[in-house]
Amino acid sequence: MSTSEVPVSSKSEVPNASSTSSSKVAESGATSKQAPKEDETAELLAKLEAANKLLEADEKSLVSLSVAPSPTPSHSRKGSGSSVVSSTSSNSHYSNQQSTEEPENNTATGNVWEIWGKLVNDWENARKKTSLIKELVRRGIPHHFRGLAWQLLLGVHDSPHKELYVVYLKQTSPSEKLIRRDIARTFPDHDFFKEKDGLGQESLFNVMKAYSLHDREVGYCQGSGFIVGLLLMQMPEEEAFAVLVKLMQEYRLRELFKPSMAELGLCMYKLECLIQELLPDLYLHFQSQGFHTSMYASSWFLTLYATSFSLSLSCRIMDLFISEGMDVVFRLGIAILQTSQEELLSMDMEGMLQHFQKTLFSQYEGDPDRLFNTAFAVKYSSKKMKKIEKEYTALKSKENEDQIELRRLRTENRLLRQRIEALEKESASLADRLIQYQVTRAQEAEETYALKNNLSTTKQKLLDTSRKLEEANTLIGDIKDRTSSITSASSLDEDEAQTVIQHLQEELIALRLKDADIDILVKELRTKIKELEETNIQLQKAPSNDVQHLQEELIAVKLREAEANLSLKEMKHKVYDLEGQWEDYIIKSNQEPSSPKDKNSNKREVKQLQEELMSVKIREAGCLSELKETKQKVMEFETQNHICTNQIRRMDEENKTLKSQLELHEVQEKDLQNQIKDLSRKLDNLEAQRKEESMMMRIKDAEQAQSVAELNRKIAELEIQKEELLTADRLDAKDGSQDLANKIYDLQDEVLQLRLSHNSSGQKPYRNGSLSESDDDTDEELENPETLNQTLSDIIEGKSSSRVLSSSPDKKIATSPREDQFSNKNLEVEAGEEQCIDSLSPICSPSKVQSSNNDCDTNLSQANTGAVVKSLLTNGNGAQTLAADNSNGLPANVHNGEMGNVNQK
Repeated sequence: MSTSEVPVSSKSEVPNASSTSSSKVAESGATSKQAPKEDETAELLAKLEAANKLLEADEKSLVSLSVAPSPTPSHSRKGSGSSVVSSTSSNSHYSNQQSTEEPENNTATGNVWEIWGKLVNDWENARKKTSLIKELVRRGIPHHFRGLAWQLLLGVHDSPHKELYVVYLKQTSPSEKLIRRDIARTFPDHDFFKEKDGLGQESLFNVMKAYSLHDREVGYCQGSGFIVGLLLMQMPEEEAFAVLVKLMQEYRLRELFKPSMAELGLCMYKLECLIQELLPDLYLHFQSQGFHTSMYASSWFLTLYATSFSLSLSCRIMDLFISEGMDVVFRLGIAILQTSQEELLSMDMEGMLQHFQKTLFSQYEGDPDRLFNTAFAVKYSSKKMKKIEKEYTALKSKENEDQIELRRLRTENRLLRQRIEALEKESASLADRLIQYQVTRAQEAEETYALKNNLSTTKQKLLDTSRKLEEANTLIGDIKDRTSSITSASSLDEDEAQTVIQHLQEELIALRLKDADIDILVKELRTKIKELEETNIQLQKAPSNDVQHLQEELIAVKLREAEANLSLKEMKHKVYDLEGQWEDYIIKSNQEPSSPKDKNSNKREVKQLQEELMSVKIREAGCLSELKETKQKVMEFETQNHICTNQIRRMDEENKTLKSQLELHEVQEKDLQNQIKDLSRKLDNLEAQRKEESMMMRIKDAEQAQSVAELNRKIAELEIQKEELLTADRLDAKDGSQDLANKIYDLQDEVLQLRLSHNSSGQKPYRNGSLSESDDDTDEELENPETLNQTLSDIIEGKSSSRVLSSSPDKKIATSPREDQFSNKNLEVEAGEEQCIDSLSPICSPSKVQSSNNDCDTNLSQANTGAVVKSLLTNGNGAQTLAADNSNGLPANVHNGEMGNVNQK
């Protein structure tokens, strides 16, 4: 038989391994009677380990996987195809391994297959041998049995998730784009997953999409794709999905792949604690280099070393992970670091990163058992890991609290920043308002400057008018001087004199026009002064920092105005004087006769006067212009200097005020923060006090309610005692009721005897015989028991007393003095009897003592009978007496039998 047919035949013998295994089991059972069970187990394990080594090194057995059928049943067309391709792809991955063993070692491989075939066929009984299965898994599961062994170890060979997988494939997942993007990154060098949109990538996409729909909280995570790819190399899609769900749920992979990845942080912390305990030198080196555990170990937990080791080692790690759980990942991590500790201690952080990414894992390809033996020898305590987990949860809770506090501080910081921004905006608005105010003040300063210029012009005009007034005064003096010469010069012609007079009149008219112009200017100045006063009032109303200075300037302006008014008045007075002098001169000149000699002299003088007047006017105009220019310049410089100084002073003051306000705001802000803290503290204290007070009030209310209930109970007991005492007193008083009844009977006998004696004694008949008739009627009614009983019943029922002793209500009975005495005696007897009855009424009341009703009724009926008889014998008001007795509480139960007893008595 050729070498290529050897694995095929061995593969074909796998389903029939149960028959051969049964015969060998029988042989081993016969030998087990003679040898101990421990030796048998050790021998089987040794054979299994040797067979695994031969299987991994045998290239021909791996080539046969592409031809041999899958040992696991296929549930879909795509799933069966994926299993075949995965076998061939694994063959391509294993092609670089060379066989070093002889062909006769294939018998050991057949023994391993027989052992696992026996376990698989009789799994229900074999799974009870946990220690044996654990040791077999540690030595390695044969590649052909790996997919089925994983399902049996996980218990998913009959999982209901396989049916759900078909349902999930028909649905749409929100993570499909992410899955499509990351599929090409999952085992990119493997033939099964290399082809874009090929069978391997589609299978991987289907399984990942189905799980993202199955567990929407986890959804899709990139690291899970390598685990799914590793599963798809060993089994179809449905079985891979069932195995993935089982791993996620029961092996805490689901916690690793959650969006928060809290379990990954816990694993990093545990591994770091193990490194600190078992490899302290390496831990210190990592700390000194700033080389954190998450920089190299996160992929170990997320992909179960699938991205770090070759597929053969990854499959063996998956074997151990399914058998022993997450502890294998920690053991392998410590073993990796322990074997390469010396190399890592001599590297910096970049060198360590490159070592972990490239050169670290290639050294285990030749001898993987060295890594696993080192991992199994690591000191690993589950109790210590649980303790570390508790410490981590405590640290995380503390970190969460710190995060909460940090968030609170950040929010407070944000609020403070917002307040600072608000204050900055407010300060900016205040600065804008300040600038606006300064602009308005500058405008107001310009207006005041224009007003000052107007004042200066008015002052200049006032000076001009005063100067003109002086010139006019000098002119008048000249005229006065020359009038004397004119009077002496009488030789002038009349025509020349008239011309001179006309000129003088014209000059006078010009002066009057100037006077009118001056009046107009004065009016204008007054109106401007009024306007200035109004503007000054407005400026006083508006808030400003230079109100006092403006007021001082206004006072100065008013003083200048007053001086101008005074000067105007003086000028008017002088003008009036000049006009008077001119009129006097005209009058004098008209009165004086003119002579021819005086004409020439007048002409000369007039010319001289005209020339002097023109020269004076020219000089006056030049001086006025120069004076105006100089004064105006001086005024401008003064105002500019004053405005600049005021502005500088105002800016300095405003800067000082703003700084003081800013400092004051900062102090106020600090005070407010302290007040807020104090108020919150006080509020907490008040809340605690309120709770304590409410609790004390509740306790007091409960105590008061208890005391009220106790008092009510005592009151009830006292009322019971009172009722008992009252009933005892009534029962004691019942014994004396018989004596009273005997006394009543005696009194009734005496009343009857008195009545008989009264009837037997001779008496004079009364008027109209009414008394005799009433006595006869009374005797007849007393002798008739039926009438007596009827009468007594009517009286008791409250009927009219007219039916008791007489048949007519109109009958009247006249009494004699003897009968009055007899009636008085009867009344005394009646009073005594009523006292007795009244003494009986509270004792024999039916509402108080119910047990003695019959006795009380008997006694009362006898008492009522005696009272009725007495009232019938004495007068006709028996109904009222009996009604009064009845109203006092006596029962009206008088029967015919009782009346009969009375009649007999």
